[in-house]
Amino acid sequence: MGLQAGIVGLPNVGKSTLFNAVSISAKAQASNYRFCTIEPNVGLVDVPDERMDKLAELVKPNRTVPTQIEIVDIAGLVKGASKGEGLGNKFLANIREVDAIVHVIRCFEDENILRDEGPINPVGDKDIIDTELQLKDLESVERKLQRTEKMVRTGDPKVKAELEVLKTCYAHLEQGKNIRELNLSKEDQAAIADLFLLTEKPVLYVANVDEPSMHTGNKFSEALKAAVAKEGAQVIVMNNSIEQQIAELEDPDDKALFMEEYKMTEPALNKLIRATYQLLNLQTYFTAGVQEVRAWTIHEGWKAPQAASVIHTDFEKGFIKAEVISYNDFIQYGSEAACRDAGRLRIEGKEYIVKDGDVMHFRFNV
Repeated sequence: MGLQAGIVGLPNVGKSTLFNAVSISAKAQASNYRFCTIEPNVGLVDVPDERMDKLAELVKPNRTVPTQIEIVDIAGLVKGASKGEGLGNKFLANIREVDAIVHVIRCFEDENILRDEGPINPVGDKDIIDTELQLKDLESVERKLQRTEKMVRTGDPKVKAELEVLKTCYAHLEQGKNIRELNLSKEDQAAIADLFLLTEKPVLYVANVDEPSMHTGNKFSEALKAAVAKEGAQVIVMNNSIEQQIAELEDPDDKALFMEEYKMTEPALNKLIRATYQLLNLQTYFTAGVQEVRAWTIHEGWKAPQAASVIHTDFEKGFIKAEVISYNDFIQYGSEAACRDAGRLRIEGKEYIVKDGDVMHFRFNV
């Protein structure tokens, strides 16, 4: 699918530590100095899904293949980034290329970790990043607004409608608000799609707390939750350092003992990865056979031929029908054959909208 979520935040808030915890294909350098990360690190992350494990228990395949998303570790932004401070323009360009933002915010006190912004203030830190993204978006909207104002003289109703959208966006940004809060219609979104606005991207917040607060949160994480409540954004509370230590343990028994010591049923990063997956409006369907049980990523609302295309483009071109079993039915009856005998295997056509968790086989003709 090629969709990416970018990890952003101020310097020294735990971005690269989090990236190291979630990435299975790369390890980012995590050091205690500003601009440790300059070029963005990119890692492929398995999306934890217990449904795939349960299907594998029933099918007993030769292998299982989880679906993945891309996580990008973007260098720390600073106040003034929109004007080029701290290599800001380069970093903002990196954010422009991702599809969603994972905003890491420091919610712990530690005098040994550098901080130029004064006392710990998660809401203030959020506002610094928001302001820089808003200022950069303001520049982008203003440039297009000036061009569109000249074009509107032609009397083209489409251009006139586009101008109104740009004016709305400009006024909203001037008030220090993010574009995603406007809840623009698809038509209005199309008017600004070419700008790839930073504040239009969906955001998930990570409250990086100290060890004693990893289960309960603290006053800093609670303040952050209150600040983002109006956005309807999710806040994941976790200790990034602990998560990295868990990720580095290769032996499953060692990992289980480590988590037991910290009273954890699963790594918090599993919750983060699943939340990021949902933030990108993604869902999963499965193929299940003796060779493999595999999870496939699609967008919400995709029809069967589109879903087939992620396996191979020929599947979409030559699509005939899809054999579909709901996940719950597969688990209840225990096998594809049993589902077929019970009349729970359906034959669906080109207009079928794939549901999250569907177990599918495609009939196609090249």
